[in-house]
Amino acid sequence: MLSLAARQTKATGNRGGIRGWRLVPAVLGLWALPAAAAELNPEDASKHIGETATVCGVVASAKFLSGSRSRPTLLNLGKPYPRQAFTATILSDDRAKFGTPEKTLLGKRICVTGEIKAFRKVPEIVLSDPKQLTQ
Repeated sequence: MLSLAARQTKATGNRGGIRGWRLVPAVLGLWALPAAAAELNPEDASKHIGETATVCGVVASAKFLSGSRSRPTLLNLGKPYPRQAFTATILSDDRAKFGTPEKTLLGKRICVTGEIKAFRKVPEIVLSDPKQLTQ
């Protein structure tokens, strides 16, 4: 089977040049897509700090910290604060994209995807795009 670039060369006689080079990055770009993120429960997230993963669980407690400097919205999964197993954090600059998740998501099972980091020894994913959150 001929590659896309080889088929174009055969069909057009073009053996390089600008047209041929444009196809190569497009074909190679497909290989650069990240693999599917692993799905974890909130209690296992602490074992995956620094990894990109999907963490799924019930929102046990949620709060918008309007008086805090970064005005985050915290969605605590697994157990309620202060014994939460995992936190999905939405910072103030991105809050409008999510509506009022501290009200609409409390008690619901959600999945969040992103890089797991530790904040005060609690694993978290910071959400900046609603596509990172599914119900």
